[in-house]
This record gives sequence, C-alpha cells and structure tokens, in this order.
Amino acid sequence: MTARNCCKLAILALLLAALAFPSACAKEETPEIPGLISEDLRLEEAFALIEDNRHNDNFIIIDLRSAEEYAGGHIEDAVNLDYNSPDFAGELEELDRDKVYLICSYTDAVSGQVMDMMAGLGFAEVYNLIGGIERWEQTGLFLVK
Repeated sequence: MTARNCCKLAILALLLAALAFPSACAKEETPEIPGLISEDLRLEEAFALIEDNRHNDNFIIIDLRSAEEYAGGHIEDAVNLDYNSPDFAGELEELDRDKVYLICSYTDAVSGQVMDMMAGLGFAEVYNLIGGIERWEQTGLFLVK
C-alpha cells in the first residue's frame, strides 16, 4: 500500500468517525410516536385553536382548577376536571384518547404536568395554554361564569 493510499484511508476513517461522533454523543431523546401531539401554546395560538374548533365535538377544553375557581370564571365551553381531586387520575383515564384537548390551570405549572401525563397515557393530541387562566384574564379575554 502506498503512502498516498494510506493517507486517503486515514482521511476517510476520520470523516467516518466525525460523522458518527455527533450521533454517539448526542443526548438520548424520547422517541416520538407518530400521530401524537403534545405542545405548549401561546395565548394567541390557543385562542385560534379554540376559534377553529368552536363547533367540533372532538375538541375539549379542560380547566384543571378547583370547582370554586372554575365557577368564578372559565373559558367558554371548558369542562372542569379538578387536578387536586382524589378522583383526578381515574377521571383522566376515562377520557377519550382520540379527541383533541386544550388544558389550562391558573398558571401553566399544573397543566404542563398534566399534558405530560396525558402524553404518557397515549392521548393523541394535547395542548397546554402557556400562562393559563391568569394570562387569559390579564389580556382581557372573556371568561364565563
């Protein structure tokens, strides 16, 4: 083998190693499951989603606050599923996994956790309202009682 061929082989080996190295060092990501959507939405995006699905029976807004907080004002057509209820996990299990859900809490701390739970349970499409009802109110958007 000539020196020139050895040099070419060494360069080729370096190139192959360089191509393999980033994937070997990359952090392991959770594999995506085709068809599953789990996303945080800004207020404007959530509002557009609500408007686009106003008459869609397969779209459900879930308010995760207590019954008292929900009664004090909630997004129109939202259903109450109290996160702090002892029956919460069972009620979540009973929901149709093929429907589209927009979930919200007072801020987005609880709803972010619930979105992750729902994704883990195999719900097809779940969105979290960033900033929650607090942000909704701050911008002057309408709540019903």
